Amino acid sequence: MTDSAVPDSPTTATNLGFGVDVGGSGIKGGIVDLDTGALVGERFKVLTPKPATPNAVAVGVAEVVAHFDWAGPVGITLPGVITDGVMRTAANIDPAWIGTDVYALFSEMMGGRQVSVLNDADAAGMAEDAYGAGKGVSGVVMLLTFGTGIGSAILINGTLVPNTELGHLIVGKKEAEHQASSRIKEEKGWSYEKWTEKVSIVLKEYEALFWPKLFIAGGGISRKSDKWIPLLTNSTPVVPATLLNTAGIVGAAMAVNQGLRA
Repeated sequence: MTDSAVPDSPTTATNLGFGVDVGGSGIKGGIVDLDTGALVGERFKVLTPKPATPNAVAVGVAEVVAHFDWAGPVGITLPGVITDGVMRTAANIDPAWIGTDVYALFSEMMGGRQVSVLNDADAAGMAEDAYGAGKGVSGVVMLLTFGTGIGSAILINGTLVPNTELGHLIVGKKEAEHQASSRIKEEKGWSYEKWTEKVSIVLKEYEALFWPKLFIAGGGISRKSDKWIPLLTNSTPVVPATLLNTAGIVGAAMAVNQGLRA
């Protein structure tokens, strides 16, 4: 099935890439104008299989790619840590992914073509830094996605530091995401005022460690940024993500275009 995308790029664009974003509920992909970061036409999405085993997900990715008759390289995001081409963790996806050679899996499923595979938050961070809320900002830019946990991406003058997983950093006596994710806000029934007290504590810890120029807030709660970002008390500016649900696709396309290999 299809769903709407950001405003289309002109169909005359020639610097094109392809990205697929694998999430807990859907596998979505599309053609990306790498000059602008916009999608060319609509995204195409299939449901993430249950269970979301490596082979089943790879079939879904291949279906998304085939929908566009795309024959070139493909960038793919996954919700986990990937090092040396191997999936090390499995968040919101089947545990069978742990230890999987992701390059062999996807390349073989798609006829041996070139692929890049990276963490989903890292892909979103790349896209936001290049085309979105971080565009034109030098130095350290940090994307934080507030959802079930806290995803993170760090970029230094446009260069990704992969697999940072800062949601698991101990802040005080708990992991950051166990006190400042949007899931915790909902479970505790906290007001925005109460929740942003916790978020501010976490952001101040990140500031002390990394001295970023900018925080970009992503995740579903970023759509209500006017209700909570002004309440934060940390020092570094915080802005909402702008690419939203296309960021993973765009970042994946960027990664394979740049020849990145986890």
